[in-house]
Amino acid sequence: MKCLTLAATSSESKEGLKLLVTGGPQARKLVGTWLFGSAAWVFSMVVLGGVTRLTRSGLSMTDWKFTGEFPPLSDEAWAKEFEKYKQSPEYKRVNKGMNLEDFKFIYWMEYAHRMWGRGLGIMFALPFSYFLRKGYITLRLGVQLSGLFALGAGQGFIGWWMVKSGLEEPPSEYSQPRVSPYRLAAHLTSAFAIYCGLFWTALSVVMPEPPAESLAWVRGAAKVKRLALPVSFIVGITAISGAFVAGNDAGRAFNTFPKMGDTWIPDGIFEMKPLIRNFFENTATVQLDHRLLATTTLLAIGTTWWFTRKLDIHPAVKALIGSTVAMTAVQVTLGVSTLLSYVPVSLGSAHQAGALTLLTLMLLLNHTLRRPSPSLLKSLPQVAKSNFS
Repeated sequence: MKCLTLAATSSESKEGLKLLVTGGPQARKLVGTWLFGSAAWVFSMVVLGGVTRLTRSGLSMTDWKFTGEFPPLSDEAWAKEFEKYKQSPEYKRVNKGMNLEDFKFIYWMEYAHRMWGRGLGIMFALPFSYFLRKGYITLRLGVQLSGLFALGAGQGFIGWWMVKSGLEEPPSEYSQPRVSPYRLAAHLTSAFAIYCGLFWTALSVVMPEPPAESLAWVRGAAKVKRLALPVSFIVGITAISGAFVAGNDAGRAFNTFPKMGDTWIPDGIFEMKPLIRNFFENTATVQLDHRLLATTTLLAIGTTWWFTRKLDIHPAVKALIGSTVAMTAVQVTLGVSTLLSYVPVSLGSAHQAGALTLLTLMLLLNHTLRRPSPSLLKSLPQVAKSNFS
């Protein structure tokens, strides 16, 4: 706390702008690089988690230790782990007769996912301690990063809480063992929140002021922001709905497009009681919801581009809107291809990575649309110099 207090009292100020990092441009570059690297690590964690789920590896490790696990290295240790897995519902109902070599593959997948997460904790904590000692971290930034670290530590518990649901006996003899879709959605939402927090904070460190060269561009950015904020919400909800598609294995329920089977709206989408369960547990409804949300996302981002194409805005904002439109088209194409191909690992993981990439672009767009500080606003001309004839 002493380091944070000292950093807070000596916080750099650029004409009244409070910076998150002290120590000059070099310190900001170092801290920003570390935060971007941490965000990239979380991104890779999300992708690896998707691959783990798609290869049905997530239930291969039947216990969890806070301090971590050493992998089995001897034949005896592997036989012991395999025996544990044989007691699980997944082995009895899905993988009965699996050989040891196949078990090793799914075990290593889950083990890599868990250890990659623990590696992130070390990669985050050590530089954080170093920058605190150097006095680069202000009180405000320290509180933000401590919250993200706590959320990251809790992610391990959320992950095990999710896996534990898949190790319980299914409700009926005809059901396949799988993790709770609610817990899977909580796990994915938490990962997205950590990623967004790290990425936004990194942007704030390296880009304390938004690009603004004229008051006209600032006014244009404000108009775009009124559209970008609700669109970002739609993108986030669409991404989280994908967790319920995965958790209910709904991606394999109707592998036709644009219709679902022979109809636009399949029968039985409201057969569960109470009614709200249909939106989270009914495979037909869950997939239909995701399709509708994805279509809404495409239309919302396309509409944003249409209404802002003639606005007087910074070129960086125009470029970001264009990139977002292109990424949305790619993501929809990936989603349809994944569906029609019966959810292969390659396309399924690419689709999940695409969702986070689209969310990244929306974060970058919203960060670029921030209002400049009062000191910067006072110094801006009415029109950018490049616009003068």
